[in-house]
Amino acid sequence: MTRALVLIDLQLDYFEGGAHPLVGPDAAVASAAAVLEQFRADGEPVIHVFEIWDDPEATFFRPGTPGVAIHPAVAPLAGERVVQKSNANAFLDTSLEADLRALGADEVVVVGMMTCVCIDSSVRAAADLGFDVTVVGDACAEPDLEFGGAIVPAAQVHAAFLAALGENFATVVTAEELLAG
Repeated sequence: MTRALVLIDLQLDYFEGGAHPLVGPDAAVASAAAVLEQFRADGEPVIHVFEIWDDPEATFFRPGTPGVAIHPAVAPLAGERVVQKSNANAFLDTSLEADLRALGADEVVVVGMMTCVCIDSSVRAAADLGFDVTVVGDACAEPDLEFGGAIVPAAQVHAAFLAALGENFATVVTAEELLAG
């Protein structure tokens, strides 16, 4: 089985000082960096995905802003594939599926942000495309959300989405579990 690491939207707008900071992004990027380091050491393929929100009403990931940059802890190295997206689903209207197939990957390990949007959409798509998917839960982050006038804490949102993904679409592990395996 050939696996590839897909890092999704680990961009500066999601960190303190960014246009849309999440809850716990520093811990998530540290876990993602540990996974990335191991993939690089093992010579396994890595694909970085980032989003540009090219809309006049965009509130983050705006073209030409510092917030679109990939976090330095997980910045691409020369030769690592980088895919730009404009949708939540990293496979929609991008080369991601073709890139993974060209690498011979049948397993995809996913890290990134936000669990309830881009991670959820991309993991479901990957499973639908026939990939065996693993999500590194502690290498993902989330914001607090609001519904019906109530704030839903990020930890609850994160847990609910990981539980749903783990039930039907992916294996959900921690970085420590992945690295030990």
